[in-house]
This record gives sequence, C-alpha cells and structure tokens, in this order.
Amino acid sequence: MDAKREEGPQPLKRLPAGAVQHSTAGPYSPVLEIDARRLVVISGQVAVDMEGRVIGATIEEQARATLDNCARQLATAGCGLADVFKANIYLADLADWERFNAVYEAMLPEPRPVRTAVQAILLPGFLVEIEMWAVKGGQ
Repeated sequence: MDAKREEGPQPLKRLPAGAVQHSTAGPYSPVLEIDARRLVVISGQVAVDMEGRVIGATIEEQARATLDNCARQLATAGCGLADVFKANIYLADLADWERFNAVYEAMLPEPRPVRTAVQAILLPGFLVEIEMWAVKGGQ
C-alpha cells in the first residue's frame, strides 16, 4: 500500500459543495460524489488472522484488526482506505459504538466514506464486521 496515497485526497471521491450534517454526526460523510470508473468491493472482514484465529478481545483491538484486514484486501486491488466511499459496519453490540468510532475515525482519512452501521448477530467471538466499496483511480 502506498503511504502517500492514504494521506492525500482521492480525486475520484469528493464531498459535494454544501454537504452538511447534524452536529451529533459521527465520523462519516453524509454524501459523496463518486467518479466510478473502476469499483472495488470487498466482502465482510473480521478480526481474524490467516490461520483463522480471532484477533483481540476488545472492540478497539478487533476494530483495528478488522480495518487492517480491509486495507490488506483493498491493497490487492491497488486501493487503500482513502479510496473507500461506502462502508457497512456490523456491530455485535451497539454499546460499543463510541469506542468503535474512535478507532474508525483515527484510521479512515477524510473525506470519510458514507456509512451504514447496524447491530447484528455475528459469528462467535467477533465484535465487528466491515464491508467496503472503493473506487480505483487510474486507467
């Protein structure tokens, strides 16, 4: 993954002029305009290592590991977290919402993806699952 790519703006996604959201909104964009020449979609990722073992016992540990797994999958297609325009978040317990958001906000560059988050029954041991849609720059 190219570190410069993660830090700089993604030219194929942008906040439209006048995009605003309420004062209690979390770390997400209310609307994004996407030039979707090439889409990259990853399936739901969880906090699991390559041997299938659950990584972490807290929501913070699992959120970091899950987002790392998302970044790793995106990288195989030449994308990074800066290229993500849509994220679907599934939390085993909405009581973890604020703690999850702190990790998510620290790891996702602006403009952050539009996002849906719901409470869901996940496979045993998992506290969060994330799927993402990204737009690949270039050709």
